[in-house]
Amino acid sequence: MEILKIEGGRRLDGAVTIHGAKNSALPLLAATLLAHGISEISNCPQLSDVAASVNILRHLGCTVTRSQDRVVVDSTPLCRSGVPDGLMREMRSSIIFLGALVARTGEAHMSFPGGCELGARPIDLHLAALRQLGVEIVEERGRLECRTYGRLKGTAIALDFPSVGATENILLAASTAEGKTTILNAAREPEIVDLCTYLIRCGAKIHGAGEGAITVEGVERLEAAPYRVMPDRIETVTYLAAGAVTGGRLALRGAEPEHIATVLPSFEEAGCTLAYTPGELRITAPKRLRRIRSIRTMPYPGFPTDAQAPLMAMTCVADGTSVFVENIFENRYKHAGELIRMGANIKVEGRVAVVEGVPALSGAPVECTDLRGGAALVIAGLAAEGTTSLRELHHLDRGYEGLEAALRGVGASLQRIK
Repeated sequence: MEILKIEGGRRLDGAVTIHGAKNSALPLLAATLLAHGISEISNCPQLSDVAASVNILRHLGCTVTRSQDRVVVDSTPLCRSGVPDGLMREMRSSIIFLGALVARTGEAHMSFPGGCELGARPIDLHLAALRQLGVEIVEERGRLECRTYGRLKGTAIALDFPSVGATENILLAASTAEGKTTILNAAREPEIVDLCTYLIRCGAKIHGAGEGAITVEGVERLEAAPYRVMPDRIETVTYLAAGAVTGGRLALRGAEPEHIATVLPSFEEAGCTLAYTPGELRITAPKRLRRIRSIRTMPYPGFPTDAQAPLMAMTCVADGTSVFVENIFENRYKHAGELIRMGANIKVEGRVAVVEGVPALSGAPVECTDLRGGAALVIAGLAAEGTTSLRELHHLDRGYEGLEAALRGVGASLQRIK
């Protein structure tokens, strides 16, 4: 077992480079199945979730090479249409291979996906949409047996909820379908735009990316093209919170403020000063933060659910009371119990969490509850008095590349030990 030991109380000062977005890299890697030839995906973060996607591609028969932040996929030798249970369980996003696989091979065989347990995240929307496109799906004993008979058929699909994963699966399946597909109530996240931009570069005909209605005119074939992954907006928020909670001053290189436009006002409300020049976002924090009156998570362009936990850690040592309302996942306050171990004053009732700022947190043995909850505990540990020992680090490794090195580079004292 590995433990991350954090010596708190150090002010962060310096520069951090933002990596490519995990939530964009994963669907882009799945999309390489559709692109005939050799695809080069650059600015691809070195994460365990990315490694899981690479393993799935290799199992399916693709030739994949990795070199630092570049992943090169040759889909020419693709020879399988099934993903083993072990690979599917490694991450929730593995379901994104379904749409691409049935579109390319006419069939797909896989189990239900794994990943962080954040409450109900059913794939019903994915399956219903693919059935509308002509995929025959049998659900049996935790497995999905999917087949198509000829090319998929474009149609109008109205989503009950603007699900990012379902929107991505439809985009992948519809890109080579026969006729026009319209996605109503589509997800609008920047990661959706990134996927659409790559597919268009490969020859897809997509209109309306980033809007509530997306139209896809199916083409017979996509050709591989190089592509650079967008910067990770949640990693950006995490480092902003780390700088804020320590009264620090950070420059985030490669950050895209437009992608977190609804989050930045919360930092300003807490007393932080933000400045942006092309390619760099800077934060300067006061010695003591102010409360953030209310944060409500919503689908994009609202406040992202992935940013809720890092900001909750920040408000634990702010003056006053902050209120969080989680509208996306009903079980996304697991980190609150661990923060309370460190002396935080948090009361949770259903989807609402009320945080009363305390003078200081105390280092304690805690464990990552999920990816973003783990990030919240790192942030809390940076501000706490004494030593914080953080366990279950595999959650962090799913979504943050070089987290410890980056934080040490700006003055934090932390190390991973066995």
